Amino acid sequence: MPVRTDLALESLRLTSPEAGELEGIRSEERLRGGTHVVEVEVLNGRGAEAISKPVGRYVTVEAGPLLPETLPALAEALADELESFLPEDRLAPAMVVGLGNRAVTPDALGPLAAERTMVTRHLVEFTGDGRFRSLRPVSVLTPGVLGTTGIESADLIAGAAERMKPAVILAVDALASLDVTRLCSTVQISSSGIVPGSGVGNSRAALDRETLGVPVIAVGVPTVVDAATVAEQLTGAAPRESRYGSMFVTPRDIDRLVGGAARLVGAAISMALHDVDYDYAVEWTEGR
Repeated sequence: MPVRTDLALESLRLTSPEAGELEGIRSEERLRGGTHVVEVEVLNGRGAEAISKPVGRYVTVEAGPLLPETLPALAEALADELESFLPEDRLAPAMVVGLGNRAVTPDALGPLAAERTMVTRHLVEFTGDGRFRSLRPVSVLTPGVLGTTGIESADLIAGAAERMKPAVILAVDALASLDVTRLCSTVQISSSGIVPGSGVGNSRAALDRETLGVPVIAVGVPTVVDAATVAEQLTGAAPRESRYGSMFVTPRDIDRLVGGAARLVGAAISMALHDVDYDYAVEWTEGR
């Protein structure tokens, strides 16, 4: 059965579990404010073929349990990592895209994180208020899913990007993992864009520099695991193809976990884009 994971770190460890290094792949581990961070860089086509991931940087922040008292430090670590993906011009316009289906809890991360992002384009460009000149113009789009809109997310995003002309797009989406312990406790940032739904075998049009004309930074949190993978972890037996097709499992308290992950991601994106602290980012989105 095909392995379903959106995490480059897991793909690398499956391919090279001991050495952790392959030709065309660079990886390193570090601590960021006490938070464990693993960076995997796919350098060329050979590396991309080895772990089935496009060329680019993949930074995994292992957040652990998302508790109210730990969120500020986790958001700061995540924001610091995210800043390295952004354009050097701190006032270059950005667009945040919340991918997924708000009506399906494991797939609602993108729309919920978008709600937690500081939207400033209208204030910077239309109010003439000098207080906002230090803020980056940021717009937010939640395109929904093809099944409810009849329109590919990529088409909606391309149209908005053509009009808004952002220097960078940040696409937030739910991911699939191989390890139940990573659900809603790991965040991956990648420079290679994203193919919505790929982790659960429902791939849509790609969102990347080639399709949208600007850099696309993907920010994702795993919320589901393939049921066959869970069965293998519990029994040690190799999974077999099910006559019922692919099935995915998610934690019982997924609504609480996705809510915490959305707060973390939204705050970290705001902190990275606007150079503000956690409290300011949270107060802004809760007060609007």
